[in-house]
Amino acid sequence: MGKACPILLSRVHIDKEIQKATLRALNSGHYILGKESQAFEEEFADYIGTKYAILTGSGTAALWLTLISLEVKAHDEIIVPSLTAFPTIEPILTIGANPVFVDITDTYTIDPSKIEEKISPKTKGIIPVHLYGHPANMNEIKNIARRHNLFILEDCCQAHGARFENKRVGSIGIAGCFSFYPSKNLTVCGDGGIVTTNNKSLSKTLRMLRDHGRSSKYTHSILGFNERFNEIQAAIGRVNLKKLDSYNEHRRQVALWYRKFLSGLPLELPQEKSWAYHVYHMFVIRFKERDKLKLFIESKNIGTGIHYPIPCHLQPAISAKSRPINLALTEEYCKEILSLPIYPMLTKKQTTHICNAINFFLHRQSEEKKAAKDHDLP
Repeated sequence: MGKACPILLSRVHIDKEIQKATLRALNSGHYILGKESQAFEEEFADYIGTKYAILTGSGTAALWLTLISLEVKAHDEIIVPSLTAFPTIEPILTIGANPVFVDITDTYTIDPSKIEEKISPKTKGIIPVHLYGHPANMNEIKNIARRHNLFILEDCCQAHGARFENKRVGSIGIAGCFSFYPSKNLTVCGDGGIVTTNNKSLSKTLRMLRDHGRSSKYTHSILGFNERFNEIQAAIGRVNLKKLDSYNEHRRQVALWYRKFLSGLPLELPQEKSWAYHVYHMFVIRFKERDKLKLFIESKNIGTGIHYPIPCHLQPAISAKSRPINLALTEEYCKEILSLPIYPMLTKKQTTHICNAINFFLHRQSEEKKAAKDHDLP
């Protein structure tokens, strides 16, 4: 197999409409929380199905400011999966609260059957992460939260447009937090985030917190921060929001190609439950000899990723300060997971090339193992 043109793990699509929107915002003379930001908030809230949407400086900031607004304090406990990006955990730790880690299911999302055993008098809420674009099982999580009077804060940073049954993620808990980082399903070509909610009081507090605690220009009603949004990225976000559903449909088409070409091979493909509309922020396979497969694929100029090689409960920032816990599936999967390229511009030809590389590696490995076995026979 010869080398082809590089296939990136992810790509940002820039077209003339985005360039035009960028110039419109640039030429407006207003650059922070202006008309573009206001329109983006309204349009995003309408898309998700909530009354309010509040832009922030990043997805991490969205989680952080929401936890503050929900009055999470030092030593409170928040239930969360360990298989997630570390920025899911950072806001909990920044406040001085404690993440309580729960194992996952084969969807890579939090296992509801493992939650109640982790609840204590200090537990304030649950952060289900809709990882890789597949929703967590929200009905079971809602029932648990209701029984124990806990809030649900959805981490939707990888799941723009995903649905649990007939509801978009971000509209199910007290609030949902999204990231607009360049690799996301909806990007603003830089950092950015947004919180969606139906709670008016929460939305009001969030708007003050992101803007130095101001209730008016010179009145600082609470201690706040500078986590404001800018007009240029809001203009880009508005364009990409209009295209989000078609982008997600193409991701789902790429996922179908992967399933067709990789079916029957000795590796695990991602799950998609009947109650889920998966938007495939990542297409994540599992393979026991992941590192060898990764090296081979990358030798063919194909980008890959591991999301994530170290689960949060084993990160040095946490593990040195906490007691050992057993998250068997999380730890097993982190040794096997491999993210393949997926984005709206990926073609069937490119997807076929990726799958051919995987097929070639697996066939060669099978032949080598067979030859080694034959060599050992008397």
